Amino acid sequence: MSKTIKLSELPGFDAAEHLPDDKAIAEYLAVVLEGNDPSALAGALGTIARARGMTDIANASGLAREALSKALRPGAQPRFDTVQRVCAALGVRLTAVPAERMRLPVES
Repeated sequence: MSKTIKLSELPGFDAAEHLPDDKAIAEYLAVVLEGNDPSALAGALGTIARARGMTDIANASGLAREALSKALRPGAQPRFDTVQRVCAALGVRLTAVPAERMRLPVES
């Protein structure tokens, strides 16, 4: 017979613990960007900053640690300037690619 485990007894999942290198970080960020959700981007950058060390990223970006934590919490809407500074500190950059457009049928 299997033991019943309560949801409250399960350990929490922290994505920061699963971002061991630049490749994993870039892949995680790319997936988040595909969602087109600015608050998810802020949260993802916060997760990546925690994986790299929030204090180190704050110093490298020129932001106070508390301000950085506040700007990158899930649901936050940081200014683009903040996003750029954090990306530079993390060693990643955001790139643009053509979006696939829904093609309308051509009338004949």
